[in-house]
Amino acid sequence: MRRFWLLITALLASTAAQAAVYPAPSDDSDLIGKTITVEAREADTFVALARRHNVGYRELRLANPDVDPWLPGAGTPVTLPTRYILPDADRRGLVLNIAEMRLYYFPPAGSQYHGKVITYPLGIGREGWDTPLGRTTITRTAADPTWTPPESIREEHAEAGDPLPRVVPPGPDNPLGRHALYLGFPAYLLHGTNKPAGIGLRVSHGCIRLYPEDIAALYSMIDPGTPVTIVNQPYKTGWHAGELYLEAHPPDADGKGRVDSYTPLVQSVINATRNRPDTPIDWELAESAGTRQHGMPEAIGGTRLTASD
Repeated sequence: MRRFWLLITALLASTAAQAAVYPAPSDDSDLIGKTITVEAREADTFVALARRHNVGYRELRLANPDVDPWLPGAGTPVTLPTRYILPDADRRGLVLNIAEMRLYYFPPAGSQYHGKVITYPLGIGREGWDTPLGRTTITRTAADPTWTPPESIREEHAEAGDPLPRVVPPGPDNPLGRHALYLGFPAYLLHGTNKPAGIGLRVSHGCIRLYPEDIAALYSMIDPGTPVTIVNQPYKTGWHAGELYLEAHPPDADGKGRVDSYTPLVQSVINATRNRPDTPIDWELAESAGTRQHGMPEAIGGTRLTASD
C-alpha cells in the first residue's frame, strides 16, 4: 500500500498545476476567476484532473455530475469550477471556507503578491473530526515536520490493526508531508500530505491538507502572525457588474447534497442586499442553485433581471 501511494504521488506531481492567482476584485465586486471547460485525456481520472488543474475532487464531481469520475473517456468535456465568490469575511491573511473546502490568501502590503488573491483546494476533517471555526493566527511554520499522533488517533489506528509510533519522523510515511503551518487552535495545522488524492474530500482528523506543491508555495509566503479566518459558508452571495450571484455547496458533512432548510440561503441573500434593498431577486433561480449545489456562481438578481422586466 505504501508503494502504491508513493507511485500515485509521483505520477500526479508530474502533472501538478500552479496555484490560481487572480487580481483582487474592486470594492464593488466579490468574484474572481472564470469557469472553463477542458477535454479529458484517455487515461484521465478526476483525481488526476483535479490535481492538474488545482481543484478538489469533490469540486469536479459537483460540477460534472454526469461524467464518470474514474473513466471520463478521451475527449469528454469536463467543467472546471474555477470561478469563485469570495467568502463573507475580512479580506486579509488566510480565509478558509470549510463548506467548499477551499482556502483564499490575501497577501499583505509589502508582499510581491499584494493586490492578488491566491486560492487552493483543501482536504478537511471528516464527520466527527470537524475542523474548528473562528479566528486565529499562524503561530509557527516548519519544513520536514515530525508528527506526534494524538492518543485518540493512535487508539483508532491500533483498533484497525495499523499501530502508529509515538513520533513519526519526516519522510514518505509522514502524513504531514514536507511543510506545516501551525494554527493558534491547539493541535490543528495546515500541512501537506502523502496522499494527495484526498484533497477535496473530508478525510482528515480535523487538520487541513493541501497538495504538496500548494503547501510548499504557501509556506514560502506565510509568516507567523498571519491572521486566519475559518468559516463554514455553504451558500455564498456576491456582486459583480451590478448583478447578484449565488454559489451553493452541499451543507452536510457527507456531501450528498441533502438540503434540510433553505433558511441559510435566504439569509445569505438578505445579507447581500441589505444595502441594496430594491434589488430584484429571482427566487426560483436561487432555489434551483441551492438545490443543485454544483459550486459555481449563478446570477440570481440585479441589473439584468431589472432590464428584462
